Amino acid sequence: MIILKNLTKKFDNFIAVDNISLTIKENEVFGLLGQNGAGKTTTIHMLATLIKPTSGTASINNYDIVKHPSQVRQNIGIVFQAPSSDDMLTGYENLKIHSYLYNVPAKDREKRIVELLELVGLKERKDELVKKYSGGMRRRLEIARGLIHRPKVLFLDEPTLGLDPNSRKSMWKYIQELVKEEKITVILTTHYMEEADFLCDRIGFINKGRIIATDTPANLKSTINWKFGGDTIKIKFKNSQYNAENQSYQEKFKSIIKTLNTFDFINNFRVEDNILILSVKKASYNLPILLKVLDDVESVEYSETTLNDVFHKFTNEDANDHPEGGFMEKYAQYG
Repeated sequence: MIILKNLTKKFDNFIAVDNISLTIKENEVFGLLGQNGAGKTTTIHMLATLIKPTSGTASINNYDIVKHPSQVRQNIGIVFQAPSSDDMLTGYENLKIHSYLYNVPAKDREKRIVELLELVGLKERKDELVKKYSGGMRRRLEIARGLIHRPKVLFLDEPTLGLDPNSRKSMWKYIQELVKEEKITVILTTHYMEEADFLCDRIGFINKGRIIATDTPANLKSTINWKFGGDTIKIKFKNSQYNAENQSYQEKFKSIIKTLNTFDFINNFRVEDNILILSVKKASYNLPILLKVLDDVESVEYSETTLNDVFHKFTNEDANDHPEGGFMEKYAQYG
């Protein structure tokens, strides 16, 4: 549905988007994630024909963004980060105006408006002024507005920004439903990693204008596990005398080390006071194996790798200055 080929954008001597090549499939929810200034917005603006690339190109539904901008615009819908609906009009009136602007056929107009109001849960509130809507209701209206002309692609720029946690999760359900019902491709930008993990089929991390990793959320988290450490397990022992000064502890620890070194799923470990801290691959699966060979255990806690961990690993390091090489190259070895 979307193909980027060596897409580049320069502003004077600054390279905002650096030679990006990428393919996004039909009916896919693709997350474009990165820090502020990484190049996400510039990439979307080029795809939406709002700015022209310096070099390279892209196509949406087989229409080139440079050669066929009008056809591209007919195939896309956009929900901007900042609210843009008219709050002095009703929800229905906002959709009606946009149906005219997008040349929705007169015979389909009313039916389409009703369909979308029902899809986003605003059918009962359609005749209220938008200024009386909550933040979540307004965002849902703007999604409906972006879908009024049945686009093939929908850009969602921070769709839940400013919403409370409950409203955010409700919005996720609406987005899932619209992808299913409308059969569209979605490009999503967000700083909420839980949101990206929940909604996206695939994710592309962008850093300094370059795509540095692309994969499913599950595979990205798995890659971080194998490559950089893994899930964390903390095991507290019952005997508080297990400390570095205690002779019995020293003997016990030697035995623990010998046992731990036999497991290939343990990346590394350390002891703080009487707590054993391990970095483990697939902690939920391997924890029972550990507990069978360790005694005097008082309590156990573990935390799995999250997409937030992946985000920090791929975006907080300088790919050119890292002593082990760029993350793109390292990821290629494991992805």
